[in-house]
Amino acid sequence: MSTHAPVRPSYAAVLRLPGARRAFTAALTARLSYGTVSLAVMLSVTRATGSYAVSGMVMSLFGAASVFLMPVRGALIDRQGPRRALAPMALLYGALLTLLAALTWRPGTPVALLAAAATLAGACTPPLGPTMRALWAELASDRHLLQRAYSLDGVAEELLFVSGPVLVGVLTGFAPPAAGILLSALLITAGTGVFVASPVLPGPRPATRGARPGGVSGLLAPAAVALCVGLALSGVDLLTMAYASAHGYDTDLVPWALGALSAGSALGGLANGAVRWTAPARTRLARFSVALGLVVAVAGLAPDLWVLTAALALAGVFVAPTLTTAYLAADESVTAESRTQAGAWVNMGVNAGSSAGALVTGLLIGRMPLGVCFLVAGSTALVSAAMAGAGGLLRPRRG
Repeated sequence: MSTHAPVRPSYAAVLRLPGARRAFTAALTARLSYGTVSLAVMLSVTRATGSYAVSGMVMSLFGAASVFLMPVRGALIDRQGPRRALAPMALLYGALLTLLAALTWRPGTPVALLAAAATLAGACTPPLGPTMRALWAELASDRHLLQRAYSLDGVAEELLFVSGPVLVGVLTGFAPPAAGILLSALLITAGTGVFVASPVLPGPRPATRGARPGGVSGLLAPAAVALCVGLALSGVDLLTMAYASAHGYDTDLVPWALGALSAGSALGGLANGAVRWTAPARTRLARFSVALGLVVAVAGLAPDLWVLTAALALAGVFVAPTLTTAYLAADESVTAESRTQAGAWVNMGVNAGSSAGALVTGLLIGRMPLGVCFLVAGSTALVSAAMAGAGGLLRPRRG
């Protein structure tokens, strides 16, 4: 744990933490791969097979292996240390992505081979986000400074997922889509290589019996909130497209509306990190989730696309604070020996929710009025708020 003198909790102070700037830059470089790989794989498999159904199946296998095995990979990093576990994981992941790029470079590869390569690659996805957040907790001994660090990390990650598809779009303008998979492999291996070389990374930790009592139950609520946020947001993506079509708007305007959601999230994340909160994480998590759910629930009442865009921007203001607080609450529920795994559970929640939300919303659209669909999407966040506020589930454990 860092022993330097306390610093004023600001974003500049976060980046002045010893070794933080180098490690954070390297981690962001590697995590940019997550913003490029999904679109690159989808385009490459579609081109190689000529089938959207096959592409969707391959993407589902890749995503499921990546998401649902994340806590297992996080636990491995906690036990072995990031240097010993993360570097081989990234090299294997990069090699499997390279294999998938080779398989999709030209048509004709058997579908079973594509599915196997994608599943194996997903199973090896390095949990760089949880690892970086665990490192922030090592570097920032002050909880207010850690809140700033998590907010900065969340906003940066949001920007990566916005810029990644744009980067793939530029690359595929003059190269085959499989080149995007190769770019993803290069980013993850190079960025992780620099990251694990950082001198501030902790080594392996011995297993202890001192896990905080109730730590598992303490993880339940932040993971559930993250799951419901993912459900709501992926539902909003489809609902915005359906709203534009139903009201006769050009669907080219939809990315701008969804961009307002991302912009609101970035601003909300920065504002959340700047506030010196006195309420405990459990209370803040419930409040942020309620606010997000209410805005999404009433967004379907918007009389036109412009009002809907404003509503999405307002909803976005609560997205990053909700997720940042979920990570903080998870961190408070475990000892230092389990920080990466704790963050991985929250990460798994939001990604699993995003996948399931698109499926559920797709089934609801056309069967229910759009206003009711928005209400259902918002209600998921309200349900998670009730879990976050349930007595004792998120009470910080000290000692």
